[in-house]
Amino acid sequence: MIGHEQHDIIIAIDGPAASGKSTTARRVAKKLGYTYIDTGAMYRSVTLKALEHDMLDRLKHSPEDVRILLDPLSIEFQGDRVLLDGRDVTAGIRENRVSREVSFISSLKPVRDRLKTLQQQMGEKRGVVMDGRDIGTVIFPDAELKIFLVADAAERARRRYAELVQKNGNPASLPSLDELEREIVQRDRDDAERAHAPLRKHEDAIEVDTSSLTIDEQVELVYSLAMERISAGTSRA
Repeated sequence: MIGHEQHDIIIAIDGPAASGKSTTARRVAKKLGYTYIDTGAMYRSVTLKALEHDMLDRLKHSPEDVRILLDPLSIEFQGDRVLLDGRDVTAGIRENRVSREVSFISSLKPVRDRLKTLQQQMGEKRGVVMDGRDIGTVIFPDAELKIFLVADAAERARRRYAELVQKNGNPASLPSLDELEREIVQRDRDDAERAHAPLRKHEDAIEVDTSSLTIDEQVELVYSLAMERISAGTSRA
């Protein structure tokens, strides 16, 4: 574990849905003794709030009305728990109805602006691992280590299905692998084509294809790269 007397850095891990960003970021942060910030959970929280307030159709016609949800917004992390406006939504934000709508909510500029401010405040002291879709390009373009994880759509669908089975325990109630793969491909398209902060790889980012990697292998790879950056910064300090 890295002590804070050494040179703390920001690690930005970007990539498409189900490429392994969150699991990798969480484990790397634990190995380094860093803070893990799940920005995807933040966008999912806003999406859940929109669904609970039955505002999806309204927002698709009047997207500026999303400010109604943002003005009283509070998102906090307590360990692995996510608190939205003071209540635990850790399980709720992983529901498939949220997964289907999060790209739309993420495309709204007021949402991105509000969460960008929150994310930059969370990482201003460095010593953080942050994952998402625009961390290296928009939130922290000065991050010392930028990673861009990719994997083929079929593999990502298998991962998402396994995650849903583990969380729900009833495969009969879940979408099929084909449905999940179609949703993932559509979400990739939506994320890449949105007007505000589209998904793209920063020119300084290291691309890692995780299709054939175990989670342990990708964690060790990113951890090794982080140690190189930390050591380099400490030697210059």
